[in-house]
Amino acid sequence: MPAILVAILIGLCTIAALRAAHAAGDLATYLSKITPGELFPDADRFGVPQGEPPIMPVYRGDQLKGYVYLNSDFANSVGYSGKPIHILVGIDPKGVISGLKLVDHKEPIVLIGIPEPRIVAALNGLLGKDMTPIAHGAEHAPQADIVSGATVTVLVMHDSIVRAATRLIRSGRIGAGAAASAAAAQPGVTRTVDPDKSEIRDWGSLLGDGSVRRLHLSIGDVNDAFAKSGNAAAAQNPEPGDAGDTFIDLYVAMASVPTIGRSLLGDEGYQRLKQRLQPGQQAIVVAGDGVYSFKGSAYVRGGIFDRIEVLQEGGSTRFRDKNHMRLGALAAAGAPALREIGLFVTPPEFTLDPTEPWQLQLLVQRSTGSHDKAFLTFDVDYTVPDVYLKHETRAAATPATATATAAQPAPATAQPVTDDTEEPLWMRIWRSQTVSIGITALALTVLTGIFFFQNVLVRRPRLYTWVRRAYLLFVLVWLGWYANAQLSVVNVVTFINALLTGFHWEFFLAAPLIFILWAATAAGLLFWGRGPFCGWLCPFGALQELTNTVAKWLKVPQITVPWGLHERLWPIKYIIFLGLFGLSLYSVALAEQVAEVEPFKTAIILKFSRSWPFVLYAAALLGIGLFIERFFCRYLCPLGAALAIPGRIRTFEWLRRWKECGSPCQRCAKECPVQSIHPEGHINVNECIYCMHCQELYYDDQRCPHMIQVRLKREKFEAMSSPSMRAAKSGPKTVITHAGRPTTAPAQSNDLTHPS
Repeated sequence: MPAILVAILIGLCTIAALRAAHAAGDLATYLSKITPGELFPDADRFGVPQGEPPIMPVYRGDQLKGYVYLNSDFANSVGYSGKPIHILVGIDPKGVISGLKLVDHKEPIVLIGIPEPRIVAALNGLLGKDMTPIAHGAEHAPQADIVSGATVTVLVMHDSIVRAATRLIRSGRIGAGAAASAAAAQPGVTRTVDPDKSEIRDWGSLLGDGSVRRLHLSIGDVNDAFAKSGNAAAAQNPEPGDAGDTFIDLYVAMASVPTIGRSLLGDEGYQRLKQRLQPGQQAIVVAGDGVYSFKGSAYVRGGIFDRIEVLQEGGSTRFRDKNHMRLGALAAAGAPALREIGLFVTPPEFTLDPTEPWQLQLLVQRSTGSHDKAFLTFDVDYTVPDVYLKHETRAAATPATATATAAQPAPATAQPVTDDTEEPLWMRIWRSQTVSIGITALALTVLTGIFFFQNVLVRRPRLYTWVRRAYLLFVLVWLGWYANAQLSVVNVVTFINALLTGFHWEFFLAAPLIFILWAATAAGLLFWGRGPFCGWLCPFGALQELTNTVAKWLKVPQITVPWGLHERLWPIKYIIFLGLFGLSLYSVALAEQVAEVEPFKTAIILKFSRSWPFVLYAAALLGIGLFIERFFCRYLCPLGAALAIPGRIRTFEWLRRWKECGSPCQRCAKECPVQSIHPEGHINVNECIYCMHCQELYYDDQRCPHMIQVRLKREKFEAMSSPSMRAAKSGPKTVITHAGRPTTAPAQSNDLTHPS
């Protein structure tokens, strides 16, 4: 037993040492990728890591220039990807930020479209900023320059840098922390929320004493604010509606204060809240009405409420979906019916002191172009009424105690509170997209009908052609460009990686249209192979086919790839897929970058609004497709290869063939748009996109040799069976006579007598 206990103690010590080494190791690893001069212009070397979490001194010779810290060591920096965004920050001994370096991230919006330098440039407003007044509450934290399309990513990066700097300064490790520690040693009055003051109050009294704070903005107020902001584009795009109409009517209250919480949530709701609050956490009710939503849409896409932010003494936080619970109504008597009501719990990494003033900041955005937006902020100042507080005189702390307290670092990472009764995020997303889900379900139902009744449609080639073109146009415009429901090989490698590392349905259910399309594609593999998706549901495939159709109409010459070469080009897409799959086992993020071989993001998701190399690549593929139909689908598409492999398990054969197909007839093989029919006559389902052109020919008695023979036989039979032919057979016959008498007896005669 003692040996076991010793082993356990050694193991625990080893784990603790590894964790400490890991923290220091992250900073050291990232610093090895840069030079000191990138964060401090005249610095020439790094020192030795100090403290926990570590900070790294930077020198010029023997002169200390400042320190470098990793934002994720001190503050939550988790973005859309669900993984931290790592930024190295240089800060001088006085607390002034001197340099920033984005060293690692997994943010999809930066990986797929918005240039990284543009994201980093949005943080340049922090360079040269003295963080000491912000840490001590003398100034508000500066606002980030928002990048349209990456709002949440920029806000998370900006806030993590500011919060980390303020915590360093407050800890006394840099800046004017010593002064703060000295102030903390002085005797004074401690204020806390009085738990004994708990009563039920009506809406009017809560609003009257400031327990509930209100911000009311009319459309005219917002239009005037944008006009005064100096942004001409924003001023020229005013909010529609009458100036006196309500833009937003916003209410804020601290629900963790007993009287306020009981009044707004009811006894039962407040008791549930108390059970879920961890020590030091606070709860805030935010409610709103009007044409502008304080929730926005980012919480649906990425789980972050990017339009509201809580600020106190230079620190700030934005809420994630796990910190939020939707309320149907407020329990206080006389409370108005409001369109949106949310109960938010502060995350553990942000300490909100209920006895000190704080602000809720509302971000108002306005479109100024197809991809650009302008932003303004409006503050709701909040202070808990003094009547709810308890005042106690505290003793002066010894300098040693004050220093030790100030030196306690804030927790580097923490998980938000999970409310078990809260509706899962994916359910809210599905409910918010009911119209899009309904349209997608209807489109899939129509496609299923087309497949099951294909024999009826293909007998009417003209009708079928226009049905197919209309469906492809819908897939391109609505499903692709509007709904951005373009499947990608990235979905495949992510799914496989999730199976290997820890599968969670919620991750895949968070994108309803993508999930529905994958489910339909998986079902289609059992019936028809890869054809339903590649030939009918892929927006980029639709774009290729429609542009090629226009090219044919304009008499652009079409190139037929020789069969020998064509057969050798098929495997390229399988090689690409296997390479991506192998790379994803090493790094999913790296595989996502290499998956740019797919032009889907450029042509469909970002609608060609991207840097010129990506646009040129996508345009080149489409240009080749004008001469070789579906060139990318045939030879390069890794997603098509990924679907073709399991597509071999299909259990039904829907495409019909005659015994003459391939020997001697080659018409279907020559007219197949993607050359998926072998010269021998059989169809390669791995390459077939199920366009059904061969089925049109199968029933066409003007083009299919087999059907032509059937038609000719039918016409001959009908001709031989026509009334005129039957009349000719039963009409008068020529009779040969001799001396007035017939030389042969009639074949049939009704006369039973003989002439005399």
